[in-house]
Amino acid sequence: DTLSVVLIVSYLQFWHSQGCTVFLVGKDATTDGSVLVSHSNDGEFDTDPRLVKVPAADHAPGSMRDVFFSPESYPRYVGYDRNIPEYFPKEGQEGDHDHAQSSFVPIGRIPQVSHTFAYLEDTYGAVNEMQVGIGESTCSGIFGAIPLGAPNGTALFSIDQLTQIAMERSTSAREAVQLMGSLAEQYGFYGAGEFEGTAESLGVSDPNEGWIFHILPDPTGTSAIWAAQRIPDDSISILANMFIIRQIDPHDTDTFLMSGTVHSVALEYGWWRGAIQDGLLDFTKVYSDGEYAHKYYSGRRMWGGYHLACPSQAFPSEYVDLQSDPVYPVHAKPDRLLSQKDLFRFHRYSYQGTAFDLGGENLAGGPFGSPDRWKAGRGELEIVGNWERSIGLYRTSDTYIVQSRSSKTDTGTGAVLWFGPASPHGTVFTPFLVHLSDIPTSFRSGHQQKFDRSSMFWAACFAHNVANLKWSYAIQDIQARQTQLEQNSIDMVEHVDVLFGQDQNMEEVETAYQSNVETVVTSLWSLSDEIMFKYASGFVNEPPDHMSQMVGYPSWWLKAVGYEDGPPPPPTTPKCCHPGRSSSSNVSFLRNHGVYEDKEEEEGSKPELTGKAAMKYYLKQS
Repeated sequence: DTLSVVLIVSYLQFWHSQGCTVFLVGKDATTDGSVLVSHSNDGEFDTDPRLVKVPAADHAPGSMRDVFFSPESYPRYVGYDRNIPEYFPKEGQEGDHDHAQSSFVPIGRIPQVSHTFAYLEDTYGAVNEMQVGIGESTCSGIFGAIPLGAPNGTALFSIDQLTQIAMERSTSAREAVQLMGSLAEQYGFYGAGEFEGTAESLGVSDPNEGWIFHILPDPTGTSAIWAAQRIPDDSISILANMFIIRQIDPHDTDTFLMSGTVHSVALEYGWWRGAIQDGLLDFTKVYSDGEYAHKYYSGRRMWGGYHLACPSQAFPSEYVDLQSDPVYPVHAKPDRLLSQKDLFRFHRYSYQGTAFDLGGENLAGGPFGSPDRWKAGRGELEIVGNWERSIGLYRTSDTYIVQSRSSKTDTGTGAVLWFGPASPHGTVFTPFLVHLSDIPTSFRSGHQQKFDRSSMFWAACFAHNVANLKWSYAIQDIQARQTQLEQNSIDMVEHVDVLFGQDQNMEEVETAYQSNVETVVTSLWSLSDEIMFKYASGFVNEPPDHMSQMVGYPSWWLKAVGYEDGPPPPPTTPKCCHPGRSSSSNVSFLRNHGVYEDKEEEEGSKPELTGKAAMKYYLKQS
């Protein structure tokens, strides 16, 4: 109807591109036997960063489940259907940037089930009470579709809504994959539809399995083409905005699941002539449109992830075309067992110490090696080019790691969601459980249009931005605080698991997790103030005895920017103070006003300090 169209158009203008990275790790490749899946929500500083809990619910026979258009920008949803106060409609107030929000209008409905599970949600369904976890990465695809409610709309489901329904209804990763695929086939699927493409990839986990899920619209726009592959338990897989599933075997149902359209459409278009002539169908070669944005946009992150996880395999950094030249595998065995801490580190990676390092001695990173490369503006319209796409980004709205835990580590509290709002460079990954009564306000809040000192999103965003005062210095302070707080959180989770296993007291669990959140948020806000004080105005300040340290700039940068070609020394040779009779005693004026440390000069040739400099020297020595 007309109202649906108006609302969709108004939200479409805020639906900007995403570019997300996913790591999926099998249970035999982790230190504790968990299956890990991660997700970085790399929007353009408009993606809704709030973490909320969707409660479990019972539904009357014959109920229908509303399906909404998903803008992904703030607010991702407005309405009463899901019984979440953060999503309730509100009236705008004068001077309030967080303007009026009216209830979304559904673009369709499907039959509801009798019971839906509780789960945690950011833009996508993240993890449910059955320990099913999901991480998302948008991909290019050769077909597109338009959502219902828009002119010429044919498709009901976006990946956002599919992941939410998977959370509501699935007890395993395999079940989630089959459910999302079947719903998309029945009701149609639409993707982002911008430069990044019209398709999607997911990593899906449960305590036993990890699955890769690829989906795109079918040629009619009313159904979908999808395929899924289970990764080996001893492996890691990386999704970086491009399909990676290659040869799919429809007879190996333990490893592969797929729609019938995978083969029928390829046959219809002449892209595959059947297994006898062409062998197994290569899903990526047939249905991917390759990398978007620029070459290496996906491949560099895949190389980077495998460089971290399994450097011994020495995968190449160069290739011709990632779609037709598959130099990176669907999955690989890591050199050692991985933990959630490794994925924290992976998501902060900007290729440090490699030829593609965005920081370090890199003129584009400035004198202090910031890895940030801002999104294109007017200058980039005049100068054609690209920056390397790193895994860790300044424009990320949130990153999380789902730890779907095995029975040997889970004492009944279920999966752990390690959630970090804003850029991974500045955030602290903080643990949450689906079984908690709710998410603390500091993580349920966060809006780019409204600065809020009670919000963890702004605490992390502030820390990242203030670090750019002197990045190579300040990032060390941030990393030390991240290490401390994240290790404290890991210790807390382990301690609480033991206690809960003994007495099943959920109140103790709630108290411990809530207290940990308060500690993290308070400490991160404090860190920003500490960084501002320590590096204010170009100095390094370490009280009480090392204030106003002049550290200047690194020599490599001074040489690169032509510092040596600046104004020469003054032409007049200073004689102050008490000049000697020989020219050899006319020592530099600048040295007279510092701490004299040339031990090899004769005592009689040292110039005398005068004025305030003399008194300061005396006080310092005494």
